[in-house]
Amino acid sequence: MIPKDPVILLSFVNTKLRDEYAGLTELCAALDADREALEATLAGLDYHYSPERNQFV
Repeated sequence: MIPKDPVILLSFVNTKLRDEYAGLTELCAALDADREALEATLAGLDYHYSPERNQFV
């Protein structure tokens, strides 16, 4: 369900955060995703979660 490709993952997660979830914790719980692994994958692209913007920037 969650994309493996980091670039597609970035788009997927930011869209879900924008349209469906109030925060990263809620998204990870709903999708049964490992938050640390998700953040590490996107950090590899130099994207980090911004709670203020509720997206990876």
